[in-house]
Amino acid sequence: MSTARPIIIFVDVDDTFVRSYGTARIPMPAVIAHVRMLHSEGAQLYCWSSGGAEYSKASAEEFGIADCFLAFLPKPEILLDDRSLDEWRRLVAIHPNTCVSMTLDDYRAKLTPTA
Repeated sequence: MSTARPIIIFVDVDDTFVRSYGTARIPMPAVIAHVRMLHSEGAQLYCWSSGGAEYSKASAEEFGIADCFLAFLPKPEILLDDRSLDEWRRLVAIHPNTCVSMTLDDYRAKLTPTA
């Protein structure tokens, strides 16, 4: 059993695990598989979208990954925090085009400060 601090990951919907072309919704299978893998490795996943919490939940259900997420949220529009985003410790942005070859340990390594 790992005693490592859990990795918390927020996963966007549009152009992350689904693309829209007109009215068609096209799944991104590699990212969907990646979400499943992160879940199975113990990541704490939250699904969010600027379309809102209901939209993020419906999208995750549509593509069969709703059970991977702890909660469904709207994307924030305003953050009230004493630090700007570039000052946040342990915050890394990963583009969906580059995530599929990464493991949870790869994410953990990105969060580890270098000396």
